[in-house]
Amino acid sequence: MNERKKKKRWHNAVCLKRQVSVFERPSKTDRMQQKRNIQIIEWEDLDKRKFYSFGVFMTMTIRATVYPATLIRTRLQVQRGKSLYSGTFDAFFKILRTEGVRGLYRGFLVNTFTLISGQAYITTYELVRKYVSQYSDDNTVKSLVAGGSASLVAQSITVPIDVVSQQLMMQGQGQHLTRFRLTSNSETGKPKKVFGQTRNIMAQIFAADGLPGFYRGYVASLLTYIPNSAVWWPFYHFYAEQLSKLAPSDCPHLLLQAMAGPLAAATASTVTNPMDVVRARVQVEGRTSVVETFKQLIQEEGFWGLTKGLSARIISSTPTAIVMVVGYETLKKLSLRPELVDSRHW
Repeated sequence: MNERKKKKRWHNAVCLKRQVSVFERPSKTDRMQQKRNIQIIEWEDLDKRKFYSFGVFMTMTIRATVYPATLIRTRLQVQRGKSLYSGTFDAFFKILRTEGVRGLYRGFLVNTFTLISGQAYITTYELVRKYVSQYSDDNTVKSLVAGGSASLVAQSITVPIDVVSQQLMMQGQGQHLTRFRLTSNSETGKPKKVFGQTRNIMAQIFAADGLPGFYRGYVASLLTYIPNSAVWWPFYHFYAEQLSKLAPSDCPHLLLQAMAGPLAAATASTVTNPMDVVRARVQVEGRTSVVETFKQLIQEEGFWGLTKGLSARIISSTPTAIVMVVGYETLKKLSLRPELVDSRHW
């Protein structure tokens, strides 16, 4: 009898242990879901020294990759109708044929000073995201607020650089569309080179408009890039999560993020392109009123005028988004604190 009771108690204990084990052990579905979810590397997870060192190189690479498309977009947006180019590819081949490869990089050296704004953007985004996380765990809210704030800070640094670089962009075939012309060197009769051209344009801007001239189009820039940034980040995380649900569980997260970046960029570019056209005209033509520029654009070219440069913008934003996402996510992975390196699925 005692032997029978012992066997029964032993049997019950084994069954209970199995039940607990089954209850505590994550199911195969749970394990797949954990692997499938894309973990976001937050500010506190990073080694800041590595983050800033690698960040400068990443930003410079992105600028050099997409600058020709940025130049083409600017010329398309400023021209009246199709007076100079019929489209993105027509502009590319005409510039290449008449101005050479250097023509596609007019104003590039000046534009590299936006490296400062790039680092300011990244820092602001991560710090604001961390701050908002104290009040909300919603990733969309954190991305929306942080993206808009980062753009506000970055544009305050970028606009003067953009004003000068855009004037330099127009000095080729688009020279007749801008207020300022490069004066030639009195000895050789040729335009001054590189930073001589930059000083030339800056002197003309200052003589015509004073210091406020370097912030011409600042409001239009804020109305363009704050919404663009605020829209891009939430859509980026949204597309990444949706793609992760469709992809196999062992699909690299970096690949999903690289696909999500261009989708988010195309969405944000389409939403904000009308204001980007207005911004380009205000800065290049020297206008003072965003509203009047918008009205004139509608009167002269209709609502289709608001789509000018959109294809060039999407074309430029696609490689930008891929390079930025792959570079930025790799940057954060490489900058992880040593004890967290193995905690992220890659």
